[in-house]
Amino acid sequence: MDDYADYDALGLAQLVRTKQVKPSELLDAALSRAEGAQEQLNCFSALFPDIARQQLEQPLGDGPFAGVPFVTKDLAVDIKGAPITQGSVAWKGHVAADDSTLAARYRKAGLVFFGATTSPEFGLTTTTESTLYGQTRNPWDTTRTSGGSSGGAAVAVASGVLPLAQASDGGGSIRIPAACCGLFGMKPSRGRIPMGPGRTEGWNGLSTVHALSRSVRDNAALMDATHGPEAGSRYYAPTPARPFLSELDHDPKPLKIALWRTAPNGTKPDADAEAGLKYTADLLESLGHTVVEAAPQMDGEALGKAALFTISAYIAAMIDDRAKALGRPVREDELEPITFSMAQLGRTVPMIELAHANNAFQTAAIAYERFLDEGDFDMTLSATLSRAPEKLGVMALTADQDKMGAAVASFTPHCPVFNQMGAPAMTVPLHWTAPTPNAPSGLPIGMMFGGRYGTEALLFALAGQLERAAPWAQRRPPVWVG
Repeated sequence: MDDYADYDALGLAQLVRTKQVKPSELLDAALSRAEGAQEQLNCFSALFPDIARQQLEQPLGDGPFAGVPFVTKDLAVDIKGAPITQGSVAWKGHVAADDSTLAARYRKAGLVFFGATTSPEFGLTTTTESTLYGQTRNPWDTTRTSGGSSGGAAVAVASGVLPLAQASDGGGSIRIPAACCGLFGMKPSRGRIPMGPGRTEGWNGLSTVHALSRSVRDNAALMDATHGPEAGSRYYAPTPARPFLSELDHDPKPLKIALWRTAPNGTKPDADAEAGLKYTADLLESLGHTVVEAAPQMDGEALGKAALFTISAYIAAMIDDRAKALGRPVREDELEPITFSMAQLGRTVPMIELAHANNAFQTAAIAYERFLDEGDFDMTLSATLSRAPEKLGVMALTADQDKMGAAVASFTPHCPVFNQMGAPAMTVPLHWTAPTPNAPSGLPIGMMFGGRYGTEALLFALAGQLERAAPWAQRRPPVWVG
């Protein structure tokens, strides 16, 4: 199917629905491209065509994505019979015993699972590099990071393997790789998308799951197909007034948007990111919106400490659970050096620090909502990345810990705040740097919009308007297998 990559996922589903193409032909096209992307970019942890072909032997139903090839990230989402390693040597050989709740909803939507995409160990950094799978390379410049932790998913979409992929986000891990690879990515509100059945939240509520995509409408339609309460969840996001996809049918009302330039940890955008902010602000104003420079007041040091303690404690518990499953302790040489260090910290964090961490997250959420209320703002605008995608190796879990920590903290400083608050945020591919010898098409730097809790509908409406005003789907990287 020569024109496979010209369609988004809803477009491919329409071809199946009208019998212009068979699901097996779409699968063959995706697998062929996946092999090419794997060879050049190393974005898959596993391909499992047999599972896909078995799925195609069963009725696919009439879901919005019936017959469309799909991949999940090698972290958190289980596909029955498929390998899932969390990007860790300690989980090598692990196979999912059953579908997760989200996977079951994907099946109902008609998506066909054929592979898993790479992740750093436990999704712990903003680059997709691991001892188990090596480096996942950015299709815009193969010496650069694809972002993390959903870097494999972003590369698979950006290089033309498929138009839509599952991703997860505990501190920016949907938005960061989408920004690094020139894609649209939406981090939903806490409780919007299921994470069960074994647990209904990740990293004590910091982590959530959804997708990155080339088109906004794919992203919205997938959220329509998967959102909603699950058994045992302690909270869930408000039910939307109408389907998210329908928000793209009309422009939003004129919005008042706060340009949030300096992150809570004090990081400012560099010249490339600043150019993207100026372009985006000018574009927004040309569309009738108002952009005002303003920022909520937050304690960046307290938030950074709170995130470190919370995630470290969670990682220590996860490793202990793995040791029970193995019937032996997880060895130090089965973990990345920084992962091992974080687990050690997690085992020594006083219990009171987790209470302080939760309080810090709540304080930030209250400060953000009050800031929006007092300024009559609808949302905020920041650069998703404070600078162009970093060189590979700098932010890996095997790098020098102090240098790696500083690089991560300054690379995407606004992203973790929205996980800590539980609020939705999206990255929109609106800016590229000037060309360089290694990046003849330039490097993407996404622009991030953050909303109030439960306001994905408004974000999608704005994203649809921006996509119409400054379309990006035909802007393709030097490494394009589609």
